Amino acid sequence: MIPERLSALDASFLANESQLAPMHVGWVASFDPPEHGPAPTAEELATHIGARLDGAHRYRQRLAEVPLGVHDPVWIDDPGFDPARHVHAVGELDVDGELSTPLARDRPLWEMWVADDLTLLGKAHHCMVDGLAVVELGNLLLDADPDAGAGGGKAWAAQPAPTPGQRLGRAIADRIGETASLLTSPLRLAANVRALPATARMATHTLLPPAPGSPLNARGSGQRRHVRVTRTVDEVRRIRKRFGVTPNDVVLAACAGALHLYLDEPQPLKVMVPADVRSADDSAIGNRISFVFHPLPCDEPDGVRRLQAIHRVSSQRRRDGDAGQLDAAFRLLALTPGPVQRTLAHAFAHPRLYNLTISSVPGPAVTRYLRGCRLRTVHSAVPLAEHHALSIGVVTVAGNVCFGITCDPATFPDPERLAANIDTALDELLDDA
Repeated sequence: MIPERLSALDASFLANESQLAPMHVGWVASFDPPEHGPAPTAEELATHIGARLDGAHRYRQRLAEVPLGVHDPVWIDDPGFDPARHVHAVGELDVDGELSTPLARDRPLWEMWVADDLTLLGKAHHCMVDGLAVVELGNLLLDADPDAGAGGGKAWAAQPAPTPGQRLGRAIADRIGETASLLTSPLRLAANVRALPATARMATHTLLPPAPGSPLNARGSGQRRHVRVTRTVDEVRRIRKRFGVTPNDVVLAACAGALHLYLDEPQPLKVMVPADVRSADDSAIGNRISFVFHPLPCDEPDGVRRLQAIHRVSSQRRRDGDAGQLDAAFRLLALTPGPVQRTLAHAFAHPRLYNLTISSVPGPAVTRYLRGCRLRTVHSAVPLAEHHALSIGVVTVAGNVCFGITCDPATFPDPERLAANIDTALDELLDDA
């Protein structure tokens, strides 16, 4: 079996990791006790989760480097994989401490903690999963039936890992094939000249104008704080229907309003919004996301005008197909030499490209259970690149809209105030609705 290689996008998340910027996706989930019978202990939940993840092959794999750095790493089975090394029962979660700690690269790149109060903290490296892949992980762990058993625990044997020489030989062959593909790319592009105007518009949106200088983009510490806000889907739906916008427009407007109240000198910012580009038949593991960039009117004092401005821009980005065009650019990037990819990966995380990230993903649309415990909320933790102080992840689940604020406390010292401001901004929109 040929080992799977990191895609160019996956490898970019690995390249951008440092002690100041751990690049894992995190999540904090809370559950209600079973309606009938005693609540499971943290140890019982940890065992249950371990049995489920024992059957997920990516969670049993680790990265193997290619000699001489000729190509990106490949995924190989970890012969010593043991779920108990990754799923831990604890009395109380240390969310901030664990989100501040990079994952060890000599083992599968994920870890979970289950607490006695039925809360769960997880993290997985961004080179392994994106936001929607984390939701798919939930589908593996959770059940529609509260009485479902543990399942999982299927017997497996680690596939033999390719030797360093084999990895090097395969990498050289891949590079030769990619070079040939790169040489023919201009011909393929010229044959589809209709795509050129859309590609040019996407590049303009992405690169111009540059993100303004902002206190959100100072050099940070590598420490992380995570603060959580929960509102209802009905509230967002009421605003969406009243003003004829999308749920994501409402989320962006709430965040813009919160920052308007938070910043000493409110200013327009540039936001990066991840966008899922999976097709209906796309079974790829890893990141299948692109990004959309647009202004965030944090200087606008009126909530409705903020919402309308965001809706106009986001609608135009969808009409222009920005997410698809940038996804195509990432696919072309995969054919370029390694040094070029790494240089572009670092440039893509530059603070003049964007000021902050706001990510929104849908969670399970139906009630889900973990060993009889009903899922109530999921708050995500979107990683921060260097010189970025703030990201906001939003997950819709169980009738709730869950805002997860991740920040660097050295450069964004009061996330609790931002959380309160999100409530205020949404309340203002509800009053106007």
